[in-house]
Amino acid sequence: MLQARSEITIKFSGELPPATPVEGKKVQVEFTDQNGLVFTAQVNAKSWRKAEASVAEFADWAGMVSGKLGRTDNDLEILDAGVQIFEKKPKEPKTEPEPALAA
Repeated sequence: MLQARSEITIKFSGELPPATPVEGKKVQVEFTDQNGLVFTAQVNAKSWRKAEASVAEFADWAGMVSGKLGRTDNDLEILDAGVQIFEKKPKEPKTEPEPALAA
C-alpha cells in the first residue's frame, strides 16, 4: 500500500470564528464548510492574536487555517494547524492601451 500525507486548507473571510482557550497555549476554533462538514483546529494562541490584529488592521481580508487532516468521533480535525491572514487589495481597473499613431 502506498503511504500518503493528507493536508487541508480551510479558507474563510468576513469574520474570525470564536476561539476557545485550551491547554498548551492554544485556542480551538471550528469551521463549517459549504457541505455542513465541521472542522476543528487547535492553533497557537500567539498566532491567533496576530491574526486578530491583522483582521482589525485590514479593511478587506481573507484567511486560511491549514494543517494535517485528522478525524474525531464527530467531525474532522486539522492537526498541527497554522493560521494566516491576507489583505485583499482592490484590483486596478484594466485600461485599454491607446493605439499607436501611424507615422
